[in-house]
Amino acid sequence: MSKHYLIALGIFLVVGGALFALLAIFVAPSASYGSATTGTDLDAETLRVAKGLYCPVCPGVPLDVCDTQACQQWRELIKQKLSQGQSAAQIEAYFVEQYGERVLGAPRAQGINLLVYALPAFAVSAGAAILYLFAQSRTRQALQVPLTSAPGDNSYRARIEREIQEND
Repeated sequence: MSKHYLIALGIFLVVGGALFALLAIFVAPSASYGSATTGTDLDAETLRVAKGLYCPVCPGVPLDVCDTQACQQWRELIKQKLSQGQSAAQIEAYFVEQYGERVLGAPRAQGINLLVYALPAFAVSAGAAILYLFAQSRTRQALQVPLTSAPGDNSYRARIEREIQEND
């Protein structure tokens, strides 16, 4: 295996690993909220939790903006569960248990679903490695071009030099 392929493999692993680490940071499950909230905080927290859930009745509509009676009841249920001290993760788990994973805004980052999140990171890193190999091959091709002139060019060069000397 040539040195350039090893460097490309290194680029692939480093860029892919870095992107995957960033992904793990941003997709990591949020901390649970153990304390009960009251008043305006409770309403804001209810809307925050509802924003992460989608209406099981209206496809593609977040629970916080859906105006159906069912969604209003589900927001009240979220508010009630928050006032009882349940965390956002517990409430999401309840809705997933009741209505399936389709109520989540994005697939959970676990199991086979992790591939959905990891594939773009490794596609970018593979692209960087391929771009490096392409640049290296173009550079090698440019260096392999002979710098000496072709045999037919010598007579032309001699004629130009002769004319330059005659004009001096």
